[in-house]
Amino acid sequence: MKITVLGFYGGYPYDNQATSGYLIQTKNYNLLLDCGSGVLLKLEQVIDPLQLNAVILSHYHADHIADVGVLQHYWQLNPGVKRQPMLPIYGHNKDQDNFAKLNWPNSTFAAAYDPNQTLKLGPFDVTFLETKHPVTAYAMRFTERETQRSFVFTADTAYISAMIGFADQTDLLITDTNFLDEPNGPKWHLTAAESGTIAVKARVKQLLLSHLPQNIQPDKLVSVAKEIVPSDLIVNYASTGKVIEI
Repeated sequence: MKITVLGFYGGYPYDNQATSGYLIQTKNYNLLLDCGSGVLLKLEQVIDPLQLNAVILSHYHADHIADVGVLQHYWQLNPGVKRQPMLPIYGHNKDQDNFAKLNWPNSTFAAAYDPNQTLKLGPFDVTFLETKHPVTAYAMRFTERETQRSFVFTADTAYISAMIGFADQTDLLITDTNFLDEPNGPKWHLTAAESGTIAVKARVKQLLLSHLPQNIQPDKLVSVAKEIVPSDLIVNYASTGKVIEI
């Protein structure tokens, strides 16, 4: 399984870099996880978007779905050869207005995942955990059935203890790490220390800090997380084009 980072900022794109988006590939299957602002351009540098098998969305905040509309136009207007006639876009249906927008004539269709059930998605089994966020959002665990390799994407969330069991012994944990320290005011994302704490308690093999703030050097976030984790746990920060194979 190969995960390519297409976008990693939280909130808004910055310095020619996109917000949340990841390409997940195994064998001949191409899955896009989240489709934030700027992600389509970054995706085009890796594969032809018409070769996607599916898209899956954690929630409907703009920094995770801003490029869904232009992806739909790409499928509608681009004369290239499509892998399939219609692209399924998976999302939760607890927000019916945004879920309905995943339908686009002759291009994409909305496919609801049931967060209480395992989703069979190509070669992957996907399970879900509702996070702590102002809107309904889901962390996801992707397991490749053939190899049983797995990774967890926390999506956007404040610290929840349930994430520890959800991510238990996964090969890779991608965390929403939007804060270096505890912020003043509302807190709907993880700090670097909390990302490290979850990684340690969940006994993961690698930790990738993502959904990063624009005003903090990412190596500072990594340094804080490394103070929490053992030396043999790999800690990195997300960057455009970064590839992790598990």
